Amino acid sequence: MTAAENVCYTLINVPMDSEPPSEISLKNDLEKGDVKSKTEALKKVIIMILNGEKLPGLLMTIIRFVLPLQDHTIKKLLLVFWEIVPKTTPDGRLLHEMILVCDAYRKDLQHPNEFIRGSTLRFLCKLKEAELLEPLMPAIRACLEHRHSYVRRNAVLAIYTIYRNFEHLIPDAPELIHDFLVNEKDASCKRNAFMMLIHADQDRALDYLSTCIDQVQTFGDILQLVIVELIYKVCHANPSERARFIRCIYNLLQSSSPAVKYEAAGTLVTLSSAPTAIKAAAQCYIDLIIKESDNNVKLIVLDRLIELKEHPAHERVLQDLVMDILRVLSTPDLEVRKKTLQLALDLVSSRNVEELVIVLKKEVIKTNNVSEHEDTDKYRQLLVRTLHSCSVRFPDMAANVIPVLMEFLSDNNEAAAADVLEFVREAIQRFDNLRMLIVEKMLEVFHAIKSVKYIPIVESEIKKEAGELKPEEEITVGPVQKLVTEMGTYATQSALSSSRPTKKEEDRPPLRGFLLDGDFFVAASLATTLTKIALRYVALVQEKKKQNSFVAEAMLLMATILHLGKSSLPKKPITDDDVDRISLCLKVLSECSPLMNDIFNKECRQSLSHMLSAKLEEEKLSQKKESEKRNVTVQPDDPISFMQLTAKNEMNCKEDQFQLSLLAAMGNTQRKEAADPLASKLNKVTQLTGFSDPVYAEAYVHVNQYDIVLDVLVVNQTSDTLQNCTLELATLGDLKLVEKPSPLTLAPHDFANIKANVKVASTENGIIFGNIVYDVSGAASDRNCVVLSDIHIDIMDYIQPATCTDAEFRQMWAEFEWENKVTVNTNMIDLNDYLQHILKSTNMKCLTPEKALSGYCGFMAANLYARSIFGEDALANVSIEKPIHQGPDAAVTGHIRIRAKSQGMALSLGDKINLSQKKTSI
Repeated sequence: MTAAENVCYTLINVPMDSEPPSEISLKNDLEKGDVKSKTEALKKVIIMILNGEKLPGLLMTIIRFVLPLQDHTIKKLLLVFWEIVPKTTPDGRLLHEMILVCDAYRKDLQHPNEFIRGSTLRFLCKLKEAELLEPLMPAIRACLEHRHSYVRRNAVLAIYTIYRNFEHLIPDAPELIHDFLVNEKDASCKRNAFMMLIHADQDRALDYLSTCIDQVQTFGDILQLVIVELIYKVCHANPSERARFIRCIYNLLQSSSPAVKYEAAGTLVTLSSAPTAIKAAAQCYIDLIIKESDNNVKLIVLDRLIELKEHPAHERVLQDLVMDILRVLSTPDLEVRKKTLQLALDLVSSRNVEELVIVLKKEVIKTNNVSEHEDTDKYRQLLVRTLHSCSVRFPDMAANVIPVLMEFLSDNNEAAAADVLEFVREAIQRFDNLRMLIVEKMLEVFHAIKSVKYIPIVESEIKKEAGELKPEEEITVGPVQKLVTEMGTYATQSALSSSRPTKKEEDRPPLRGFLLDGDFFVAASLATTLTKIALRYVALVQEKKKQNSFVAEAMLLMATILHLGKSSLPKKPITDDDVDRISLCLKVLSECSPLMNDIFNKECRQSLSHMLSAKLEEEKLSQKKESEKRNVTVQPDDPISFMQLTAKNEMNCKEDQFQLSLLAAMGNTQRKEAADPLASKLNKVTQLTGFSDPVYAEAYVHVNQYDIVLDVLVVNQTSDTLQNCTLELATLGDLKLVEKPSPLTLAPHDFANIKANVKVASTENGIIFGNIVYDVSGAASDRNCVVLSDIHIDIMDYIQPATCTDAEFRQMWAEFEWENKVTVNTNMIDLNDYLQHILKSTNMKCLTPEKALSGYCGFMAANLYARSIFGEDALANVSIEKPIHQGPDAAVTGHIRIRAKSQGMALSLGDKINLSQKKTSI
């Protein structure tokens, strides 16, 4: 273990601008100054020793003039001083002066003040010299019987540390602590004692637990947490013990402490896969989510529930708890609601889908009554999508859902209204029996629609229904006439009957308002709708006079709209595209050719049908892939593993959850490395200096989630001793150096490891640069300097593939202001290969479905999406083609447009793509 990896107990802030005081002035302050002067001098001594100064002449001065003082601040500083000061001679023997120090601390361990006793015991945990500790053992033992709990609990810690490091000093420690634990009443002391027994003598810890297993619920939460850890470790190592302790874990699920409940539920799931155990743990998780106010806690516990769902056997148990899970929707946080709805949707089955829909309908009504909040619209949109998914998966529910969703069409929330319309379009195509209901509801809300974007879709739905009202055998004019009349009358009243509006603007019918505002796209859509209805009417009604009358009325409306568009009444004139569209519709109606009839009334609907079926197929395919991932495939000839028959050494190879969580907290998460872990680690080593430099340096760059650890190997290649060898680093980009590495002294041809932490704040290409400065021992020259090569931080460590809907992609594309256009420059000749190469090198996910990319037509367009761990979105549009006129071996050409919210993200991704292209073209 290198010096850089030793555990650091004490962190001291050092003011950089102050000049280091001389040893003589410090000695004078320590000898003759008052308490305040001695305190300041002692602080300066500590800082100088931390910076590498030895100061041996001050040791006896501090023992004589500072150690006898009873001031609490000085006593605290002395604890730090004795921790860091060198206590041995160069040959490893203990300094004689330390005997005096040892005697002073023996007196402190018998001091009447409990704070001094307790802090001295804490200090003894950090001592690594057995000769210093040996004379203090009787006093440490005596502290176990002190009246104050602060002293007793620190005495337990001191005994545990000494037993772990120097067992010969106190060989009977486990027995001593066991007896102490039996008679102890304070929760914190019991916790420390029990923790020691777990690590020092697990059998004694189990014996104690067996005697009080029925009283576990009455213990304090800190002790309960340690008991959960012990039970987990025992059952992990020896599965036959499960039956003995599982009842205790069940009882701890009822603990008053949320932390204990969380750990107990996690332990219960790992110890037993019985449905009752899974149900109890899941119920405990749900209660925690509802009762905890911290949204981060809610999200963490929700993740545990989602992990439970991933197991096929557990999923069935969780399906019965869907209604309990939906109680979490009472949380106002959008992210929590989003995860909850997704989890409920994954678990819903035909047994409880009806109850789910009822709850979601109530939530929809609640959002209407709530005062507008920034997340209310997004939540409403989430509810719409969830109801949509329920209706698609369970068609019987569609009739209950549609009336509720229709109310959203008149809502100000455009996103929710758009989702409703997409659902209605799908429903009217797939569910024949609901068409009348949908059209009836649509006509009710049509006049209240406030957004121009959705009227074209609504009109196309109404038109579709009009087309479907023709039975094959019974041709009845009545219902068709009625429907068309409703539509026609409404359009006539709202399109433009008079040349100038007489009412105030706010009293205008919506459709007329849109036209006068210059939104003529809705007029083009109205023209298409009228054309389709007129063509259908001509096919249904045989009487020529009625046919002509209806077609003429439709043509009149279109012509009137054209005149309005070209007049000075609207705020914006009609566009050429809309004029062309309306003129085309007029021409179609004037000719009424069978070909146009087929195109308008059959081909259009078939195209929609193909699109919806392709979308459904894609969703089923993705669901199938997900289920395949979750299903554990077991071959018929695989050996069956019986836990009871498994050897202990095989059991130990399984992952210890407590150890894993500790590693994750320390940032040492074990990532899945490549097939050859050594090779993958060597890939991250960066050479910082040349082989001929006096100091050779190379760095291993270890990227954690929010920080980077640089492990720099420094080698002295000279025959001189290098003093104050310091690694000086600076950063460029959104990186921040956490602490300055401390200086080292390197013997001739010696080496050392220096660690430096760099904080990362956003996804941006960062550069770490710097130099190594040192003094040569005995030389009178200035400080020497070796400039280091730059270390480039790869943003790919922070970018992860993600998914979003087409609507969300378009919305983000419009909102993001930073764009980076990268020209394709590669020697790859296949479009699909190039796309896959870009996906691999940028960690992005292709949103364009495979069907749209399949086949070969000489060009390709695809949308890519990724999200960083900091929550930043990155979008890319790949537009590439293969120039056919240059032959079959022509390289791919085109552009990649990247959009992001921040400039750094857009530029960094562009640089990454350019770099990967260069690699392929070598």
